[in-house]
Amino acid sequence: MTSSEQARIDHLMMHQALQLARKGVLTTAPNPAVGCVLTKNNQIVGSGWHQRAGAAHAEVNAIADAGDAAVGATAYVTLEPCSHFGRTPPCVNALIDAKIARVVVAMQDPNPQVAGNGISRLRDAGIEVDVGVLESAAANLNPGFIHRMMTQLPWVRVKLAASMDARTALANGQSQWITSPQSRADVQYWRAHSDAILSGADTVLADNPRLTVRAAQWPESRPIPTQLKQPVRIIIDSQNRIHDELSLFDELSPVWLIRTQETDASRHPHCHQVIVKAAENGKVDLHDMLVELALREINLIWTECGATLAGVLLQQQLVNELYLYQSSQLLGHQARAMLELSELTILQQAQQIQVTDWRQVGNDRRIIGVPMPQQIKG
Repeated sequence: MTSSEQARIDHLMMHQALQLARKGVLTTAPNPAVGCVLTKNNQIVGSGWHQRAGAAHAEVNAIADAGDAAVGATAYVTLEPCSHFGRTPPCVNALIDAKIARVVVAMQDPNPQVAGNGISRLRDAGIEVDVGVLESAAANLNPGFIHRMMTQLPWVRVKLAASMDARTALANGQSQWITSPQSRADVQYWRAHSDAILSGADTVLADNPRLTVRAAQWPESRPIPTQLKQPVRIIIDSQNRIHDELSLFDELSPVWLIRTQETDASRHPHCHQVIVKAAENGKVDLHDMLVELALREINLIWTECGATLAGVLLQQQLVNELYLYQSSQLLGHQARAMLELSELTILQQAQQIQVTDWRQVGNDRRIIGVPMPQQIKG
């Protein structure tokens, strides 16, 4: 077989492994979603994916699926096999014990406990290893996990819903509903991809949301997963205003209250306090909050908050992606603004957003963008 033919086969099989990995995207946190296929004579003899934290990893499931056919097979895996004892034994041991002949890895694991060690151990055992096949696609599967491992911070997505003239509510506070039912269903999909939903006390007290994933509102265009995990609800509450009568506490998923000092917390069994540093203004230090959440294995945060908190997160460069749902309504200048940002004196100070996706959702537009680093401060 020529090198170009082998490359074609490698891409095809890794694509199959990525398809398997996507089955676990909603259920594996805090672990990454990983898929694996085993082949002999370019035919798949075993396949598997990581289904949830604490369960067998993708490689182990694929080996079990292949049985005796695993001996001498090639393994295609979307993330470097783990080489340490965590919730499960190291996957490299399973690959070595199964007498796998070759391992093709999409990307190196950024986890410092692995980070090349798994690849080295396989090579030391005489197994041929190739790395980098469909690497970008593999990285896109687990943005939160990869970001947390590399920066010790979660990946933060901020959701905004606004009119065509960038207003989020009428002057009297009425905001239901600016966007279409299809947009609200799409939000359920992205909530489900998150480990946590973040909001501020002002928004929670004003709107009394549940901040849950609801199957009844799931997008019609997407199959409903057999398991819908409920993200942790995280509320920034530096003034200790959150109380048990809120709709948050009608649900069973946990509520974490971000505060700067211990207080008489809600006695609700699913409510916990996370104490973080105070900023100079006495409010929650948002960077320290994200550090604390990363230490608690929160990979990806979906943020639904008011204009003030969204603006501060953006200006402190703590936002990794913006999800803007823009309706076709016009609300006028008296309506409430989408973001509260510091006044600009020159246009070069404006925050630049790189649009990565734009599509129609119902009668709305959903724009996904990445905030670019600001070079000019004034």
